[in-house]
Amino acid sequence: MKPKPAALVASVFLISCIPAWAHRIDEYLQATILSLKSNCAHASMRLIPGVMVAPSVIATIDTNHDGSFSEPEKRAYAERVLRDLSITIDGKTAKPQLDAWAIPDASQLGDGLGEIHLEYHVDLPPSAASKRSLIVSNCHLNNTSVYLMNVEVPQDRDLRIVDQKRNARQSTYEVDYVQAAVAATPTGTRADIRAWWNGLQFSNLFRLGMRHIAEGTDHLLFLLVLLLPAPLLAVGPRWAAPASTRQSLLHIFGIVTAFTIGHSFTLTLAAMNFVHVPAQPVEVLIAISILVSAVHALRPIFPGREAWIAAFFGLIHGLAFASTLDRLGLARWDRVAGILSFNLGIETMQLMVVALVLPSLLLMSRTQAYSAFRTTGAAFACVASAMWIAERLLNIQTPIDAVVNVVAQRGIVCAILLFAASLLCQLLDKRLEVFKSS
Repeated sequence: MKPKPAALVASVFLISCIPAWAHRIDEYLQATILSLKSNCAHASMRLIPGVMVAPSVIATIDTNHDGSFSEPEKRAYAERVLRDLSITIDGKTAKPQLDAWAIPDASQLGDGLGEIHLEYHVDLPPSAASKRSLIVSNCHLNNTSVYLMNVEVPQDRDLRIVDQKRNARQSTYEVDYVQAAVAATPTGTRADIRAWWNGLQFSNLFRLGMRHIAEGTDHLLFLLVLLLPAPLLAVGPRWAAPASTRQSLLHIFGIVTAFTIGHSFTLTLAAMNFVHVPAQPVEVLIAISILVSAVHALRPIFPGREAWIAAFFGLIHGLAFASTLDRLGLARWDRVAGILSFNLGIETMQLMVVALVLPSLLLMSRTQAYSAFRTTGAAFACVASAMWIAERLLNIQTPIDAVVNVVAQRGIVCAILLFAASLLCQLLDKRLEVFKSS
């Protein structure tokens, strides 16, 4: 039996449309938290290389190329990072002093699971001026790096932060503060509130939330594959005729809302350190959630209860979201606003993705091509989830991340092509009906 032309059209675009948003794996995240005192500034750095840039970072550390890091090599790399910093206090150059370093094994960095931790301090010479300005610039491996910088609320009552400035990349960060007599003025003023609000980096965390979900293939693939059968009605062990538009919209709204409630709940608990689950089982469960939703898209195993499944697995996905906030090293109470802004970013991007895909799903579900589209999408998700499970359980390499990374750059284009394919499928179906009736 020859496949229908409309089914072929839908299948051609599927592989490029569903995994179009992926975790960014080709960047080196460098996050710095500053802590100010009257005579010095302490900094804590967390450097996290993605798997695509990890080999170059490993080569930089492993200077003798023996596949392991010696203590002298670790210290030398830590000192190199500090040499790539430019620090000034009140316009005068200041030299950072290395305090501590922790660098995981090369294998951990290569798998994208390792974090480099560095601690350093900068001596701040006394000044007769009450207003002071500390500027930190980081140019370490700047071709492949992204940066985050922030400052903790000073514990010293004689210090008060009044302003913060960052360049677009956050590779340069300026914190203005006052000390001594001026700092002793009553708190609670508008300037205090403004400084605290700026310190939370609301807009940056909002964008980080958007970026995390936009680049999160595992999170989005679970949701999108769960939406694949949403416009359909289950009859016994198979998916049958399409539901009405109203039923489909309500069903999809319920799935998205349930997923949001689930991940928001555990994101809050985990980000506030009320619960803690190791990363590996969380990542494995996320891959399993994709597999379950893919099997359901092939054959209904929980028809009408997709929202409950979305809520349940949303609890797991929320634990993974929280790990991103945890890596930023925010103070406990700063996390309250951080969770809000980060979660708003997640929801905004999630709704944007659903809005891009939803019209195509509704249109194509009314055509004969949708069966092939749904089956191909579910099959791809099964293969992807199986590879992720193998990677995360057995610590082996598979090509799935490389495939996803190639397609990840074409998300918007793929959504447009999917919509065009859905229109074409409708047109082909109408012409086929006319041909049959003639």
